[in-house]
Amino acid sequence: MNKSKTFLRVFLGAFLLFAGISHLTWNRTEFLAQVPPWVPMNADLVVILSGIAEIVLGASLIFVKKYRPLVGWATALFFVAIFPGNISQYVNRVDAFGLNSDTSRFIRLFFQPVLIVWAIWATDAWVAWKEKRFVIK
Repeated sequence: MNKSKTFLRVFLGAFLLFAGISHLTWNRTEFLAQVPPWVPMNADLVVILSGIAEIVLGASLIFVKKYRPLVGWATALFFVAIFPGNISQYVNRVDAFGLNSDTSRFIRLFFQPVLIVWAIWATDAWVAWKEKRFVIK
C-alpha cells in the first residue's frame, strides 16, 4: 500500500475515532439533531451505537491489517447507513454542527459519497473484491 493511501486511511480512522468519542461526550446534542424522526429507536441509543461503531471502525482502519479490505467495506456501509441522517437534517432544516442554512446542509450531502469512496480506496477494498481476496496475506 502506498504512503498516500496509508496516510488517508489513518487520517480517516482518526477522524472516525474523534467523531465517535464526540458522539458519546461533548457533541451528543448535535448528533441527536441528526437522527431522523422516523427511526424506530430511541434517538440517544442511536447516537451511542453509532458512536461506538465509529470508534470501532476508526481503530480498525488504523490498526487492523489482515482484514483491511473488509474494514473498508464495513466503513463504506456505515457511511451509507448514516446518510439518511444527513438527508433528514437537510429536509427538516435542522441546525447542527454549524450547518445553519439550507445551502450548507445541501453541500454537506455531497461529501458522503466522498467518504464512501475514500474508505473503499484507502483500504484497497475494491481491488480485493475484484481479486476475490478479502484478507491481506
